[in-house]
Amino acid sequence: MYAELIIKNIGSLITLGHGEKARAGKEMGELDIIKDGYIAIKDGKFVGVGSGEVDKKYIGESTIIKDAMGLTVTPGLIDPHTHLVHGGSRENEFSKKLEGVPYMDILNAGGGILSTVNSTRQASFEELYKKAKKSLDIMLSFGVTTVEAKSGYGLDIETELKQLEVVKKLNEDHPIDLVSTYLGAHALPPKYKGRRDEFINEIIGALPMIKEKELAEFCDVFCEEGVFSIEETRKILNAAKKLGFKVKIHADEIVTLGGAELSAELGAFSADHLMAASEKGMEDMAKAGVIADILPATSFNLNKEYAHARQMIEKGVAVALSTDYNPGSSPTENLQLAMQLGSLKLKMTPKEVITAVTINSAYSVDRGKEIGSITKGKKADFVIFDTPNLEYIMYHFGINHTKDVYKNGIQVVADGKVIY
Repeated sequence: MYAELIIKNIGSLITLGHGEKARAGKEMGELDIIKDGYIAIKDGKFVGVGSGEVDKKYIGESTIIKDAMGLTVTPGLIDPHTHLVHGGSRENEFSKKLEGVPYMDILNAGGGILSTVNSTRQASFEELYKKAKKSLDIMLSFGVTTVEAKSGYGLDIETELKQLEVVKKLNEDHPIDLVSTYLGAHALPPKYKGRRDEFINEIIGALPMIKEKELAEFCDVFCEEGVFSIEETRKILNAAKKLGFKVKIHADEIVTLGGAELSAELGAFSADHLMAASEKGMEDMAKAGVIADILPATSFNLNKEYAHARQMIEKGVAVALSTDYNPGSSPTENLQLAMQLGSLKLKMTPKEVITAVTINSAYSVDRGKEIGSITKGKKADFVIFDTPNLEYIMYHFGINHTKDVYKNGIQVVADGKVIY
C-alpha cells in the first residue's frame, strides 16, 4: 500500500498511542514520544507510523515525501466547547468590567448576554456565516481541525435554528469539522420571568424539529444558580436523550450546585467549566467516565478562580481543554493560549495538556474513534509546530507556534498561513 504523502524527520512525534479511549488520571501524562519519526498518509488517513528510515513499502513513484526538519508533530487540535456563531461583540462593556461594574448592572442596562442575543437576532444568516467563518480561519491557523459549536444566543426558536443552520453550512464548506450542539437553555429571556416552565417546554418542544433537520448532535444546558436548576436541567436533558441526542452540561461554574454529579447521573459526554465542582462530583464523573472540559481562558479573562484540574486528574478524571470562544467571557479563538494557561494556571504538564486538546477532546465530542491520535485508520489530521519539542509550545507563551496544518491529509495551513 503506497502512501500518497509521507512526513519524515519528525523531531518529536506525539501520537497519543492507539487512541482507543480517553486518557484518565495519570494516563494523561504517560505518553511515548517518537524521536526521528515519520507518518504515512493515503486516502486521507494514516496508514503508517514509525521512526528512523521510512519503510520502503510505503514509497511509490507518486509518493510525496516532505521533511519535517526535526520539528514537532501532534494530532490536529480539537476545541470541544465554543459559542462560534453569534452576532456583534461586547468591547463596549470592557471598561465597565475593569471599573468593577457588576455584571447584573450591565445586564439590566441591556448589555451582557442580552446584547449578544439582540445582535444575533438582528444578524442575517450571511452575516453570521461570514463572522463565524473568519473565526474558524483563525482557529485553523492555530492548529485546530475540529470544533464544537453551540447555539444559545437566540433564546427563541427562530434564531436558535438560524445559528444551527449556519453551523451546518460551515461544516459543509470549511476544512474544520464542526460538531453541533443545541443550547436553547443558555439563559431565561426577560419576557419569561415568572413563566419558567413555559420557556423550558419551548426548549424541549424544539428538539424533535432539530433532530429531524439534523441540526444538532448534542444538547447542552447552562446549569447554574439563577439560570437553570438541577431539576430543570435533568428534565431538558432527559427529554433530549429520549430523542437520541447526546448530552453535555455547563456545570458548577460559579456555585457548587451539583452539575458534576448530574453529568455522571445522565451519562453526559462532558461536564464543562467546573470551577466550583465538588469532590464528590469529580469522583462521580471519574466513575461514570464523564470528561471534564475545563475552560481556563474564561477564568483568565474574568479574573476568576481556575478549575481544580490537578485534583480532577488525581481522582482519575479525563480532562479536556477548550477556548470557550464567545463574545462575553472568553473572546478568543486561540486554543494554544488555553493550552499555555492549562500549564501555567492549572499546573498541568505539557503531556497532560496535549492529551487534553487531542484524544480527550475527541472523546468529549464523540469523535475518538476517528480523530485525536496519530493512529493507523484514523483521519490524517495533524499539526507541524515550529518548535523543537512539546514543552516549548507551553514554555514560549503568547505566540502562534503553528507552521503547517493538514486536514484529511490535505495541507490547509502552510508556514502559518491559511491556504485552503
